[in-house]
Amino acid sequence: MATKTGFLLLDRSRQVAVQVHEILKERILSVALEPGTVLSRATLMEEFGVSQTPVRDALLRLQEDGLVDIFPQYATRVSRIDVDHARQAQFLRLSVEVEAVRRLAKSSPHETADALDRVLRQQQAVADPSTYDRFDALDREFHRVLYEQSGNTLLWKVIRQQSVHLDRLRRLNLPMEGKIQSLLQEHQVVVDAIRAGNEEGAVAALRKHLSGTLSVIDVIRAKFPTFMYDPEASQSTSSARAG
Repeated sequence: MATKTGFLLLDRSRQVAVQVHEILKERILSVALEPGTVLSRATLMEEFGVSQTPVRDALLRLQEDGLVDIFPQYATRVSRIDVDHARQAQFLRLSVEVEAVRRLAKSSPHETADALDRVLRQQQAVADPSTYDRFDALDREFHRVLYEQSGNTLLWKVIRQQSVHLDRLRRLNLPMEGKIQSLLQEHQVVVDAIRAGNEEGAVAALRKHLSGTLSVIDVIRAKFPTFMYDPEASQSTSSARAG
């Protein structure tokens, strides 16, 4: 049974802490909660209409996700985006998805392309700034289909767990001019290559697609300089000053 609590509707048949974690995680991934935002336990207790325990448990899970920094007796803040973590997540995705599309283009090109095309048509229908949330969710669904079709659903769960910082960067990149149309075109090229049984074409298209966000990291950093933590950039800056 769903119960109205504060401004939100929580399902009392499910663990409350799990739901609070899910809601806050989605706010952080969508950058509705920006890096550096203070999360007040008292405010969250009031908003969700729950006691301290589920809020504390939810925040601890977010800390495990790498999405908040908890300073005992002081404050809990939304963490900065860890660019190095995002780079490693991208490497992991490339390693898995490149092999997936290669195999799918060979073993089940038409079935896979049809499944991807169904998602792509839905994504095209919400390719508008007013529907970023739906567009972004369908973008993830497009890639989930690759894992499902290749029999790697367990790996999809691992990828999702490891992609939180990459997801946040992608969300900052999404509103930039031309990004939505670029994503749609890249998805279409992947679908067409798989349907044609073109293994190398599918691999090349996917590599280009998955490299998009990090290829413009300097642009994103310039627009959101306080949002991210990037050891490589810090080292480059220090070296330049020393020189």
